Amino acid sequence: MRLALLVVAALAVVAPRGAFAAERSVTLAVKNMDCAACPYTVRASLQKVAGVKQVTVSYKDKTAVITYDDARTDVEALVAATTNAGYPSAPKS
Repeated sequence: MRLALLVVAALAVVAPRGAFAAERSVTLAVKNMDCAACPYTVRASLQKVAGVKQVTVSYKDKTAVITYDDARTDVEALVAATTNAGYPSAPKS
């Protein structure tokens, strides 16, 4: 029994970081989307972020819904990507 606990503990220490990753989604409110082409730029900026799995941008709602791997990126990186592309954003509450 003790050996089994030691093995489990050792595996937890050496397990790759991705083993505990979770897929998350966030909706960002995106500013400066003034034309129908803007969502393409917002989508492209988000898709360049490592760990992003899916992006859906709505011009009508001025939002971006992003599904991402939380072991590879976070909301701050997603906000930075849109902001650097000229479209400041923030998590929608």
